[in-house]
Amino acid sequence: MDLDTVLEMLRAAGEQTRLRILLLLRHGELTVSELVQILGQSQPRVSRHLKLLASSGLVEWVREGSWVFYRLARDEAGSALVAWISQNGEAASDQARRDEVRLEQVRAERRAQADAYFQENAAQWDHIRALQGSDAAVEAAVLAAAQLGDEPVKLLDVGTGTGRKLEVFAPSISAGVGGDSSMSMLKVARGRLTRADLSHCTVESGDMYGLDIEDGSYDVVILHQVLHFADSPKAVIAESARVVKEGGCLVIADYAPHTHEVLRDKHAHRRLGFSKQDIIRWCAAADLSADHYERVSGPELEIDVWAARPHQAAAAQPIQSTEESHVPIH
Repeated sequence: MDLDTVLEMLRAAGEQTRLRILLLLRHGELTVSELVQILGQSQPRVSRHLKLLASSGLVEWVREGSWVFYRLARDEAGSALVAWISQNGEAASDQARRDEVRLEQVRAERRAQADAYFQENAAQWDHIRALQGSDAAVEAAVLAAAQLGDEPVKLLDVGTGTGRKLEVFAPSISAGVGGDSSMSMLKVARGRLTRADLSHCTVESGDMYGLDIEDGSYDVVILHQVLHFADSPKAVIAESARVVKEGGCLVIADYAPHTHEVLRDKHAHRRLGFSKQDIIRWCAAADLSADHYERVSGPELEIDVWAARPHQAAAAQPIQSTEESHVPIH
């Protein structure tokens, strides 16, 4: 990197508000409105700071419908600079801690809104899902992605919701556990499992960001339409990957990019789908290789289904895709 670029980065980072923004973005993507709430400054001022950080190469942004998410740029030099600042910026440490408290308050408010939505809609959740396309087609794609054989399989369904995926996988697994942070959802899921007499499947309270599970405990881990509710999809993938056994797989099913703002406004969605590049990048960061991809099209929305395996296991798997124009995975 040339000296002029380094100096531009240093000048951009060398201002208190911009430094605070950089330290906040270490914790994940944030919108302008969230930064305004945390920093206690006006929207135009925060936007100007973000523009300067973006022009210096320290920050990048992605637009989803009417929202714009800001995140630290993936440039190695910029990332190294922010890491050095966070480790050595004693003068900013007190302010940074106060900002982190406000960040957690913002996230807590967001989780409370989502929990209220789940509690209100738990009983009719499957009906809501049905409005988004064929559940049967998505379930078939998820089963195919898991590539279950004849060996006993332990399965974890992160963000299990009503427990439907446990019911779908039940005939093919030796044991299944579904975790969810919503008590209302867990109540519905327990009722479903009881009615279906699935004694080898259970549900329990769980946090998708911090699973109370030992490393490498499950053969198959599922993230089915979970990531679009997440503050940090990358962190959820990393935590789920942690509990996948060597030779196991992580199955991800979520929306392809779309512009249906109603899902954000009325159904608590944080993100309007995900690009192929993001899923591949987040899996790679979690030391996984995506070796299977399928897109399931609905009346208005499309769902992408992925299987990702620890790198060593993935090397032995042929790359599979049902879409000829898919993004190269390796």
